[in-house]
Amino acid sequence: MKIIIIDYGAGNIQSIMFAIKRLGFEAILSHDADEIRNADKVIFPGVGEASSAMTKLRATGLDKVIPTLKQPVLGICLGMQLMCHSSEEGNTEGLGIFDLDVVKFSNAVKVPQIGWNQISNLKSELFTNIPEKSHIYLVHSFYAPIGVETIATSEYDVEYSAALQKDNFYGVQFHPEKSSEVGSEILQNFLNL
Repeated sequence: MKIIIIDYGAGNIQSIMFAIKRLGFEAILSHDADEIRNADKVIFPGVGEASSAMTKLRATGLDKVIPTLKQPVLGICLGMQLMCHSSEEGNTEGLGIFDLDVVKFSNAVKVPQIGWNQISNLKSELFTNIPEKSHIYLVHSFYAPIGVETIATSEYDVEYSAALQKDNFYGVQFHPEKSSEVGSEILQNFLNL
C-alpha cells in the first residue's frame, strides 16, 4: 500500500510517520502532485497557522490537487480545518471540501485547548471498534462547528466537530498519532478503507 503524507512544511510529520510504521506500513513524505494522485491513501497533516499553511499549499499548487483526489484522504488537525470552506484564523479561505467555516473558541475558555478529551456520536467506518466517549488528544484554538458532514463530536465551551467526512475525504481535529491505542486503531481503520 502506498501511503503519502503531504509535505508542505506544516510541521510535526515525524510522529505521524512513526505511528504508521508501528502499524507495519511505510509512509512517504511528498509534495509531488503525480505521486500524491497515485497513492492508495493520502494523509494531510497540519500544525501551525491557517493562512501561512494555505500560502505554502498555494505556492506548490497543492491547493488545486487535494480537492481532486479520489482515494481516501485524512486531514489531521489544521489539515482538517484547511479542508473547510474558510477559517477565522488569519481570515483564510480554505480548500472548500467541507461546507463549514472554522471559528475561534470564545474567551470563556482557555485557548488553545490542549490535552485529552472525549469523542462522541461516532458515525463512520473510521471509528470501527472505537467505543463512544473514547479519549483522544487535541491541541487547537479554532474549531469546525457541527454540520451535516460531522462524524464525531467533542465538547469544549461548545460541542464541535471532532471529525468530518464527505465522500473520500475524512478530517479529524484531534491527533490520532498522539492518541494512544484509540488513535492507532483510527489510523488502522483509515488504512483499511
